[in-house]
Amino acid sequence: MATQTMQSAGSGVSFDIGKILLQGRAFFALIAIVAIFSMLSPYYLTTNNLMTMSSHVAIFGLLALGMLLVVLDGGIDLSVGSTLGFSGVVAGFLMQGVTLKAFGVVLYPPVWAVVVLCVALGALIGFINGVLIARFKVPAFVATLGVMYMVRGCGLLMTNGLTYNDLGGKPELGNTGFDWLGFNRLAGVPVGVLVFVILALAMSLVLNRSAFGRWLYAAGGNERAAELSGVPVKRVQISVYVLSGVCAALGGLILSSQLTSAGPTAGTTYELTAIAAVVVGGAALTGGRGNVRGTLLGAFVIGFLSDGLVIIGVSSYWQTVFTGAVIVLAVLLNAVQYGRRSKKPAITGGRPSPLGTTHPHVPKTPA
Repeated sequence: MATQTMQSAGSGVSFDIGKILLQGRAFFALIAIVAIFSMLSPYYLTTNNLMTMSSHVAIFGLLALGMLLVVLDGGIDLSVGSTLGFSGVVAGFLMQGVTLKAFGVVLYPPVWAVVVLCVALGALIGFINGVLIARFKVPAFVATLGVMYMVRGCGLLMTNGLTYNDLGGKPELGNTGFDWLGFNRLAGVPVGVLVFVILALAMSLVLNRSAFGRWLYAAGGNERAAELSGVPVKRVQISVYVLSGVCAALGGLILSSQLTSAGPTAGTTYELTAIAAVVVGGAALTGGRGNVRGTLLGAFVIGFLSDGLVIIGVSSYWQTVFTGAVIVLAVLLNAVQYGRRSKKPAITGGRPSPLGTTHPHVPKTPA
């Protein structure tokens, strides 16, 4: 009897350790990446390099936050990279001056107006995605893929394939300050990183403390059950794509500010990086599972890994291979984690739930 008890205790400890490693895999992966690259390069763990890497992470981390909302709803958004690039192009176009031939004048909008217009443009692109998916029932993959090509094409048409340079503006025109997002620091932290952190905190509060957050988890977990429970499923679906477009537009503004230029090909394949960050952070691509904390860790894992490979001189082609391997491994681990959960029937009043899932109004994973 005592032997059986010891064996049970030993298996319980082993299971707990495995569970901890599985659920905290993004955190442990980040620690391992920092430790390995710190040994390979003396410059990796310096303060300046950490701030630089964080600035890079902030750009596709913003995309990842928007992508998280879409994935929680059981969708996908392949247009975020194009939206990022198009946002930068529109900002560059406005910063160069808008010629009104009918009046014979050239308008130079202030930077705050440029930011507002670009964010509104991102929201519009997201709204188009949401309407196609929620109202017209176009599969998310097809809808966002089509919008991705259209938005990228619009950017190429606007610039004729060229790049807008020197977006610093001129004092006499009243349009200076665009580089503030990319180069300025507050308390030693880049402004882009602060924007990323503030948005992440706000999103975490929304998912944790608001009705919208409960609706989102419910709709992503079981859309039909959520609809029967009174959740405005279509409105939630449109909203997450609008927010994803806003996040992508902010990312485009920060990237253009850092480069002080805007090109129509910026953000190419960034949608895959955003998806990778969300998956590495533990979100399920089937919807209803994931949180902001995991996505933040996933973004830093992908970003610090990519920058670490650059610092030690690894070819960009190998960087693509490593990123792909990380995505595949993350999906496999997610399948293991959520596969275990799905084997346990949900209990409702002493009987298995007919839905086989948690109740629609209860989030499966706290944000």
